[in-house]
Amino acid sequence: MRTTVTLDRDVELLIREAMHRSRKSFKETLNAGLRAGLRTGAGGRTSAPFVVKARPLGLRAGFEPAGFNRLADELEAEAYAKSARRARKR
Repeated sequence: MRTTVTLDRDVELLIREAMHRSRKSFKETLNAGLRAGLRTGAGGRTSAPFVVKARPLGLRAGFEPAGFNRLADELEAEAYAKSARRARKR
């Protein structure tokens, strides 16, 4: 089938680079690219999705879990003291 298509500049450059690498004509390169792109389906995904494999890291040396609770308590006490001082000033 013969048709006229207007290509964006970046697409034209991609086709020209592929032509140079494969040493094939514009027509052959364009058809091969369209076949490859349309075979992957609407999602365009050609391989399995990347999945992060999580693993337990634990705590670094020197950190103790009880210390986190103590820090949270100190911060909460500071915030309460600050709000109490503001309330007394009014």
